[in-house]
Amino acid sequence: MSSQELLRPADEEEAFYVQCRAAYLAVFRSSLTYITSKQQLCRALQQAGRNPTNATLNKYWTQRTSKLNFDDFCEILKNEKRTEETELMRAFKKMDVNSDGYISHSELEKALTTKGEKMTPEEVNAIFSLADINKDGKLDYAEFCRLLVSTAEQCQMAALERLDANAKLKRQNFGSQSYSPPKSSVSPASSAAAQAAATLSQPPESDTALKKESRSSSRLSSARSRRSSLSNSITVTSSSTKGSKIPEPSGLQEWHHSYMKGCFFLEDDGSIGSLQYQLHVPQTANIYLTIQPLSFSHGPGTGTDKPSSWMTVDTALFVMSAGEIREESTLVCFTESKDKEKYVWKGELHAGTYYLLPFTSGCKLKKRSKKSLSDKPLELIYRTDTGELDLTRELREVLSDIFEVIDLDGNGLLSLEEYNLFELRTSGEKCDKDAWAVCKENFDMRKNQLTKQGFMELNLMEATEKDGDPADLWVTLEAMGYNRMLELVEACPFQIDVHCEGTQPSIQPLSMDSGPKLLIQALQKSITARTGAKALRGQDNVFIYTYRGEHRISSLIANKANQKVTVHVNNEQSRNCCSSRGMSVFAVEVPARTKMVCQHILPINERQDWTYNCVETILPC
Repeated sequence: MSSQELLRPADEEEAFYVQCRAAYLAVFRSSLTYITSKQQLCRALQQAGRNPTNATLNKYWTQRTSKLNFDDFCEILKNEKRTEETELMRAFKKMDVNSDGYISHSELEKALTTKGEKMTPEEVNAIFSLADINKDGKLDYAEFCRLLVSTAEQCQMAALERLDANAKLKRQNFGSQSYSPPKSSVSPASSAAAQAAATLSQPPESDTALKKESRSSSRLSSARSRRSSLSNSITVTSSSTKGSKIPEPSGLQEWHHSYMKGCFFLEDDGSIGSLQYQLHVPQTANIYLTIQPLSFSHGPGTGTDKPSSWMTVDTALFVMSAGEIREESTLVCFTESKDKEKYVWKGELHAGTYYLLPFTSGCKLKKRSKKSLSDKPLELIYRTDTGELDLTRELREVLSDIFEVIDLDGNGLLSLEEYNLFELRTSGEKCDKDAWAVCKENFDMRKNQLTKQGFMELNLMEATEKDGDPADLWVTLEAMGYNRMLELVEACPFQIDVHCEGTQPSIQPLSMDSGPKLLIQALQKSITARTGAKALRGQDNVFIYTYRGEHRISSLIANKANQKVTVHVNNEQSRNCCSSRGMSVFAVEVPARTKMVCQHILPINERQDWTYNCVETILPC
């Protein structure tokens, strides 16, 4: 019986996530359990019928990785396809000089110990123990390919059969029963064979960037039970938001003004991070507060180039009172109205200090599929007619844009504090005052601050010291959200403007360890304070809050029970909507006595009506 016959899925998406779940639960007792080592990731991938090489594992388990969750695992499986038998055969035939279907031990050993991921002689011998049927020192590679593919299929089938045999698991009740992960069914010889197969089938130009793509959603399959469900339907007309814009205050040009720039970054774990800010208002005053994506004044977005993709990213700003400790901080207000790309709040703030917490839903700023290997990366460095190294025009444009982003106060210069925020982002290190003094001696500076020209000189020096090797430059560019075509695809620069009537406000950037927790606290409060709770049918302790803003809908699940619950979410009947989860059907596991934001919804096309139709269902234990 095949895996498809065993599961009989309603659609391909559901089948994929059933296979993800089966593989994950073949290694872990619960989908809430984290992958905490590269070895565990390898086992889970093998249970899903994959043959991961060390390069593949290193791509997703970098030096900065401490754990991966079920969502990450599903995304990895989307990116890493199973090795096909025809692909393997093609690789072996290139080594079969006699075209007789056999490869000698010496030929294979040379290929596997000198190319790609180099294997040890012991691993090569392990392969021969599997496929040297006649024990004559020749490998029947057709038999080897069949063996490898069938082993991968057997691993996947075993995981699916275990899932199918356990009714509780099939109903997605993860972690509530005693479960002992089975021992790996992959033998050392099979592991070596998998390594060889992946090495041989590896394309000549592979993307070895140490990055993992992930999303912040639970990738679980659709459930059929509707015994404890709640249905929400909200239709927003395109005309309903046009008349609700907050007008600019009269005489705004005469108000005091402060602004600060920043950037949303897609992190390796799929989250979105940014700086936070501290706002000081000297006396009670009327405030006009805005946040919007930052449009560069020059560079790739000019001329005949396509419009900047990040300009469509939604933004918001949450304002919290700055208590002495985080627990004392309370939500004061947040931007709800929208005027083109600008999100606005207008009102009165009392004298005092506040936290400004930038936010984007993740509906528009998402991981993108990788460029084809045939798309050659752009050149960063070239040699002039005199033989000297220099930055290409394309790189200079991008570095100019990066300078504009990290020049937070917009004065055209980088202070040591601004430069260190950039260094922490790209290298994880800081530049001390002594090193800054060295920079002052070697690069263009004014008022002890780095000019744009000095910033260019600094990057050129780093490339020159590596004799034109662009590796470090690519690390910097990718950390700032650029891909190998120098497109800004995993970041969204923004600008915050504060207009204050009668008094001068001041803004300072912060990098708070508690910043993400504060943002979650503010976001949850913004949802629960604006809407009533609705209990799921037949449930006294599980509630859904659905916030309807002018341009965003957000839902929150509150679990007041003493045990975790799994809530199945179905958006399939929604129209003209995109979810921060990236899927129309998924499930969310909410720990005991916890609130959790379920999803954010935005219209795909803001000029058309959109309908949010969601059914939330408790999955039975």
